[in-house]
Amino acid sequence: MILLQLLETRLDNIVYRLGFAKTRAGARQLVNHGHILVDGKRVDIPSYQVRPGQVVSVNQNFLKKPYWQNIAKVWGKQPVNYDWLQIDAKDIKGQLVARPLPEQIKPPFDIKLIIEFYSR
Repeated sequence: MILLQLLETRLDNIVYRLGFAKTRAGARQLVNHGHILVDGKRVDIPSYQVRPGQVVSVNQNFLKKPYWQNIAKVWGKQPVNYDWLQIDAKDIKGQLVARPLPEQIKPPFDIKLIIEFYSR
C-alpha cells in the first residue's frame, strides 16, 4: 500500500489529478517541459515526490498558450474527488493536503493479485 501512496504523490500524477492535463502522459509532458511549479520553483522531474503542504501551480508563461486556454474552460469548475488534494481555482494552483490513506486510493486493479504474483 505504501507503493500506491508513492505513486499517488508523484508530481506527474498530482498534475493529472488536479486537472492541469487531460491524460497522465500529458501531465508528464507538462512537467518535463518545465510548465509546472512546486512552491513557486520550476520542477521538471515527473517522479518528484510532492510532500504534504506543497503547492503545485502552472508557470505564468504557460497560461498564455493555446493548450492551457482549452483546459482553462473547464478547469476548476469540476470538484476534485480526492480528499488529499485541495484546489484554488482563482490562483490556478493545488495543494497536497495530506498523504492519501490506503483506503482512499482506489486503483483500477486488484493489488492483492499483483502482490501474490510477485511473491512467488
